[in-house]
Amino acid sequence: MYICLHCGKEIKQFEENFIRCPYCGYRVLSKARSNIPREVKTD
Repeated sequence: MYICLHCGKEIKQFEENFIRCPYCGYRVLSKARSNIPREVKTD
């Protein structure tokens, strides 16, 4: 899943060889991060 950096909408699939936001047409997308918190040890 990707997120458009211009309009902020989530995009699940792209058309073939055409990476662009279907809502606003912006070409800069970011990969969505998971919502799972991570544990970091501070020993």
